[in-house]
Amino acid sequence: MAKMKELKPQSSSSFTHEWVYDVFLSFRGEDTRKGFTGNLYNALCEKGINTFIDDKELRKGEEIKLALMTAIQQSRAAIVIFSENYASSTYCLEELTKIMECIKRNGRLVWPVFYQVDPSDVRHQKGSYAEALANHEREKTIDKEKVKQWRSALEEAANLSGWHFKHGYEYELIEEIVKEVSKKINRRPLHVAKYPVGLVSRVQKLNSLLEIESDEVVQMVGIFGMGGLGKTTLACAVYNCIADRFDSLCFLANVRDNSKKYGLVQVQEMLLSELAGEKDLNLCSLNKGISIIKSRLSGKKILLILDDVDRLEQLEALAGGLDWFGSGSRVIITTRNKHLLHVQRIERVYELEGLKDGEALELFAWNAFKTKEIDPSYVDISKRAVRYSNGLPLSVEIIGSDLYGKTKSEWKSALDTYENIPHQTIQKILTVSYDGLTEREKEIFLDITCFFKGYKLSDVANILTRGRGFNPDYAIQVLIDKSLIKIDHCHVRIHDMIEDMGREIVRLESASKPGERSRLWFSTDILHVFKENKGSDKTEVIMLRLLKDKEVQWDGNALKKMENLKILEFKSLTEMKLSKCQSLKKVPDMSGAPNLKKLHLDSCKRLVKVHDSVGFLGKLEDLNLNGCTGLKILPRGINLPSLKTMSLRNCKALKNFPEILGKMENITYLVLSDSGICDLPFSIGLLVGLANLAIDRCNNLLELPSSIFMLPELKALEAYSCKGLARIKKGKGQLRETSSDVKSVVEFSFCHLSDEKSVVDFSFCHLSDEFLVTLLPCFHCVTNLSLDYSSITILPSCINACHSLEELTLNNCTALREIRDLPPNIKHLSAINCTSLTSQSKKMLLNKAPSMSFKFRKKLPLMALSVAVVAGGCYCSKCCLKCDFDLIINGSKRLTNFLHLKASLDMIGKLRIMNGWNHAEISLVKHSGQDMKWMRLHVQEQKTSMADIQIINPKVTIEGKEKKNVTCGDKS
Repeated sequence: MAKMKELKPQSSSSFTHEWVYDVFLSFRGEDTRKGFTGNLYNALCEKGINTFIDDKELRKGEEIKLALMTAIQQSRAAIVIFSENYASSTYCLEELTKIMECIKRNGRLVWPVFYQVDPSDVRHQKGSYAEALANHEREKTIDKEKVKQWRSALEEAANLSGWHFKHGYEYELIEEIVKEVSKKINRRPLHVAKYPVGLVSRVQKLNSLLEIESDEVVQMVGIFGMGGLGKTTLACAVYNCIADRFDSLCFLANVRDNSKKYGLVQVQEMLLSELAGEKDLNLCSLNKGISIIKSRLSGKKILLILDDVDRLEQLEALAGGLDWFGSGSRVIITTRNKHLLHVQRIERVYELEGLKDGEALELFAWNAFKTKEIDPSYVDISKRAVRYSNGLPLSVEIIGSDLYGKTKSEWKSALDTYENIPHQTIQKILTVSYDGLTEREKEIFLDITCFFKGYKLSDVANILTRGRGFNPDYAIQVLIDKSLIKIDHCHVRIHDMIEDMGREIVRLESASKPGERSRLWFSTDILHVFKENKGSDKTEVIMLRLLKDKEVQWDGNALKKMENLKILEFKSLTEMKLSKCQSLKKVPDMSGAPNLKKLHLDSCKRLVKVHDSVGFLGKLEDLNLNGCTGLKILPRGINLPSLKTMSLRNCKALKNFPEILGKMENITYLVLSDSGICDLPFSIGLLVGLANLAIDRCNNLLELPSSIFMLPELKALEAYSCKGLARIKKGKGQLRETSSDVKSVVEFSFCHLSDEKSVVDFSFCHLSDEFLVTLLPCFHCVTNLSLDYSSITILPSCINACHSLEELTLNNCTALREIRDLPPNIKHLSAINCTSLTSQSKKMLLNKAPSMSFKFRKKLPLMALSVAVVAGGCYCSKCCLKCDFDLIINGSKRLTNFLHLKASLDMIGKLRIMNGWNHAEISLVKHSGQDMKWMRLHVQEQKTSMADIQIINPKVTIEGKEKKNVTCGDKS
């Protein structure tokens, strides 16, 4: 790229004061031109002070008024010589109005000289001034508003500090004036900026805070903001604008560095040297310096700028109070630490913001192209550079200067580098703020810059409190005060350059070995450390964010070396499978994995504790802790709205189940089988989506909360072999209370399942009769109930309230003696090996089956059994089905045949029987295949003595809900 001729921005002269004239003389020619004014002009010129006087500077034919107004604007200061006839000249009054306007706009310095007139005549327009202005008001060509402006200008000018000459030697007054003007004019302006883009509006805002027109009070104004924003530049620009208004000036640059390098006492000596002219001072202490500063400066109107203050003791030693300085004094403090200004009770504070996009682009153009215009082919890449700098003037200037004269390819390469590794010069300047932090503040700063930009402040505080072990609120406030971070709408905001600075500090901890760094946030680094097992005890925080799903497999050994790991967050982590991980002893804080859906820790036999945070993973769907035989501690409470499956099978050491803290509508399976659970909380009723609950073989479980039977979606309750289960626990408080007779439980238990199959299994439980009486009312909507191998002695009559019960098994209930009633809609009842049943109970069972009965004596008659099946709505003679039949004789003998039958196929069986009348019954136990319509018993009269047989019911119809299967008797 060709270099272009360097130009300068038009606004630069506003702050560097490249004046045409040092002094403008405003006077009435006929009064003082050939006397006082002429002599003053010559004296000023002899001192090298470039002075404007109208008769020597105006060329013939040039319009006088325009030239005068221009000359005033181009002059650094003005001397107004009020004489007897000054107000009679409209030119003089117009000049004065313009001069006073320049004071207001630009802080121009003006000295009034009252030459043989009383200042009060000028101030209040008396005497000749009253007469002159009255004449102007009578003049029809002069606007009345214009005269008002002249009066105001006269009053304002007369209030300024100047000289009153009435008697004496004129040369003495002239010498005094020249001396004062020389002192002011010889002050060299401070360098502001080569390209002061965006300064005008900022100077105006600061000037409004300074209230420069007021001489009655002392004002202190603070400018704060992060490093590189241009606080010093702004202070220099304001200094140049207002310096001429003060008796003494002092710009103390780099207070922070000079205090460290020379000590605060020597900085006090610098201040006194500049403001009081005290040379060769040798202050012995800060207190001595404070005393002298107050005594020397309390009567002087001074301008003091303290640049880059970073400690309270610096302010206290150099500008401890408003009463240290004379009326009209101004003190400007620049700092990165807002808290210092607050402690010092400096109420007027200006927070310096970064450049706007347009300003930043213009400043970049001046540095990169040396002109305001940008080469059209470089517009896009220039905008990229400006975006990277994010309004920070320091960065814009440095990067723009670096890119000056380079090709577009070189620009791209440089920006690629900056975006990965910050520019060293920028890094060095910004790091100053970091260096001034305490160790704890540095920890929090690096945590925030590496991980928490944009986070909600309360979330940051919570994470850091848990991870760091201390409340970070104070440290965070320090970072805010030092302009390192901002809080905007309760969220953490960090300037991009500050973020880069903090991350670069961490990167430089180990440039080539990410595993040796204190913090890991870059996904490539984290995955490398995990996969290659490069972890170390230096790592304190890991937060992984992946833009898209990625499956990562690693053995977890990298974490073994991270003994000082305090915060682990995987924002994008959706699945974690650490099955059979024998080194895992506790699950750490998992709040850093808010998107986790599956957590599989099955067979981690050394796992003892699961962190409370796991109980609040809002997206967790599957939690598998099967086989964690050493697990003792789960989260104290859980609220997992997305959870579908939770399995704790074979967790032998686990005694307590967590409280449920909120409704969980998505959970369908909860498996506690073979666990050591002793108690289930009443809040388990909040698992409103639960369909399957397995508590089988939980031998330590003594009671069930009644809220289990209120679960609206429960379809299966597996409680077999819970040998200690003996009662129902009634709860109070969170859920609906249960009354002593359990009727309120019945009202809600399984009530939604009338049209669905619901299974409850209490096999192998040592149930007492009293417990069963309490339990059965809870099952009025249950369809399948298993009580096999239980210790009950009575099947109570309340079972008849179980209207939905279709299948009941009582197999091997050897203590069962009495069946008082059966459910009204039972379809299958199995009571095999219930050896203690009374004969009345056996008869009750027999009468419930679809069966045909008859009596016989001497021998079992030769009989045939025919069945009819339904296929496609009509009878069919070629359809196959499988049937199981029982032949029961005298209620105690039971024979079973498993036959494959065709329709109308006869079944004949011969049995040895006792003498006398015998009661026989043929029952259909179960069948499969085609639906059966009916079955019929046939006797062969030719081979049977009809006197020895009595048919009770030879035919039974088997349709719809009338089908019933009963299995009973001994095992033999």
